[in-house]
Amino acid sequence: MTIQEEIVERVQFLPEDKQREVLTFIEALASEKEDIPKAGLRQDWAGALSEYEDGLTSVELQKKALEWRVEPLVERRDE
Repeated sequence: MTIQEEIVERVQFLPEDKQREVLTFIEALASEKEDIPKAGLRQDWAGALSEYEDGLTSVELQKKALEWRVEPLVERRDE
């Protein structure tokens, strides 16, 4: 017996209100969005900080990154 036949056989013995629930559930399943495959990780930035590779620790690099983010804000404020 196929799954479809088994479903039909079981549903036909349910009361009408339960059959309606089954129908609602099937509609909900059919309307669910299919899993959208996630894009791979972007690594276009790889190597962008290679010039700092030898001279900075990870903490120093974090501080430098903060400076790079804040610097444009300070410049705009001073204009």
